[in-house]
Amino acid sequence: MLNLMILALGVVLWFGNPARAELPDFTELVKNNGNAVVNISTTQKAAPAAEQPDGGGQQDEQPLPQDVPPEMEEFFRRFFQGPGGRGFQPRETNSLGSGFIISKDGYILTNHHVVANASEIVVKLKDRRELVAKLVGSDESSDVALLKLEAKDLPVVEIGAPDQLQVGEWVLAIGTPFGFEQSVTAGIVSAKGRSLPDGNYVPYIQTDVAINPGNSGGPLFNMQGKVVGINSQIYSRSGGYMGLSFAVPIDLAMNVVEQIKSKGKVSRGWLGVQIQDVTRQLAESFGMDRPHGALVAKVIPGGPAEKAGIQIGDIIVEFNGQVVETSGELPPRVGLTPVDEQAKLKVIRQGEKLDMTVKIGLLPAQHTAQNTPDAAPPEVASNRLGVSVSDLTPEQRQQLQVEKNGVLVQKVGKGPAQEIGIQSGDVILRLQNNTVRDSAEFNKIVSKLPVGKSIAILVQRNGNPLFLAFKLEK
Repeated sequence: MLNLMILALGVVLWFGNPARAELPDFTELVKNNGNAVVNISTTQKAAPAAEQPDGGGQQDEQPLPQDVPPEMEEFFRRFFQGPGGRGFQPRETNSLGSGFIISKDGYILTNHHVVANASEIVVKLKDRRELVAKLVGSDESSDVALLKLEAKDLPVVEIGAPDQLQVGEWVLAIGTPFGFEQSVTAGIVSAKGRSLPDGNYVPYIQTDVAINPGNSGGPLFNMQGKVVGINSQIYSRSGGYMGLSFAVPIDLAMNVVEQIKSKGKVSRGWLGVQIQDVTRQLAESFGMDRPHGALVAKVIPGGPAEKAGIQIGDIIVEFNGQVVETSGELPPRVGLTPVDEQAKLKVIRQGEKLDMTVKIGLLPAQHTAQNTPDAAPPEVASNRLGVSVSDLTPEQRQQLQVEKNGVLVQKVGKGPAQEIGIQSGDVILRLQNNTVRDSAEFNKIVSKLPVGKSIAILVQRNGNPLFLAFKLEK
C-alpha cells in the first residue's frame, strides 16, 4: 500500500511540475515565415562534349550536382540527366538550393556556391510562381549572394540578432533538400563562432539541424521567428547529414549585403599576420599560465601589423576590447573592422603584456600558388633534434617564399623533430624565441637548448608558418 502511495505521488509531481521543460511547437513559426522561403534552381552551360579536354567525341553524361551522396546518385541521374542528356549538344548542369526574401521589392539572400557560375537563376516562390532573378553581387569568402526579383509586395523574413543566440537554444531551418520544397527541420545551437578551414572570415553557427544538399542558402530561424543565419554547409563523410551543420551569421551576411548595394563589392579589414592556436606546450614555452589567444606565426612585410611593431611570436589576446580565446576568433573581427580604423590590441610578448595600436588595412587578393624547392646544397650533420639542415639558396628562397633567415630541413631521423611532425622540405625560422639565420647559428642554438622544458619552434611548410613545441630528454 505504501509503495502505491509513493508511486502515485511521483506521478502527480511529474505531471504537475510547472517547471518541466516541454518540446517546442514550430507550427506558427512555419506558417508565419514559410512564404518568404524560396527554391532556387540554376543553370550552368558547359561546352559540348567534343570540345571538352580529352573528350574525343565521346557521348558522356551530364555531371551530377555537387555533394550528392552515393545512395542518391541514381535519383539525381534520372532527374537531371534523363534522355537527351547525351551527345554533342551543349550541356547544361543544374543545381538546387534555397533562399529567403529580405525586402518586399524582391531582394533575396542565398549562398554564393548556390549561384556561382550560373547562366540563369530561377526563383520559385511558395505560391508556385517562377521568376528569373538577377545576381546583384556575391562574396565567395563569406559564401553570401544577393539576388533581385522584379516583383512587389513579397513576403519577407524578420532579421534577428545572432549574438544573442545561446548554445542549446532551439533553431529551425526551412529549405529544399534534394529538391523537396518547404522541408522543415529543427535542432539546437551546438556551438558559436566556429572557424572552418575554408571560412576564415566567418564565425559559423554550428547546429544539429538536419541539413542536406538543397538546404544551402536557406534561413535558420530562432524561436521568435527571426532569421539568425544562412544554412551554408555540413561536415560529412557520406555526403549527407551527420549531425554537424553550419550557418553564416545573419549580421555578417547583412554587412555583405550593404557593401554590395553601396559599393558593388565587399571589402574586409586586414591585419597582415598569419596566426595559429596556442597549445598547452606552446603556452608553457611562452611563459603563459594557460593556452589562449592567437599566436603570430608570420608577419607580412609592409602590412599593418609590421608597421605597428607586431612581431613573430607575439600572442594576440585582445582585439578592440574583445578577448581572443582562440585564433579562429580573430579573423572575423578584423574582417568586419572598417579599413583605416585604429584598432587596439593586447599582446603577450615573451611573458609580458603590451598594449598596441594598429591601423587596419584592406585585405588584398590572396596568392595560393605553392612551389617546391630545387636541389639542395650539401646538408650539415644531424643534431639533438634528429634533423639535418642546410642553408637556403636564393632560388629556394624565392620558391619557398622565405625572404630572409631560416634553414631547410633535409632529413628527419629519430628524435623530437620526428615526434612533432617536422618533415624534409620544411624551413625552420625560429627556435626558442631566437631567429635562425643560417645552419651554423641553428646548430649553435640547438646545442644550448634546455632539457625537460617546452621549447617553441617555428617552421614554414608550403608557404604556411606553424609553431610547434617539444621537449628534449637529453
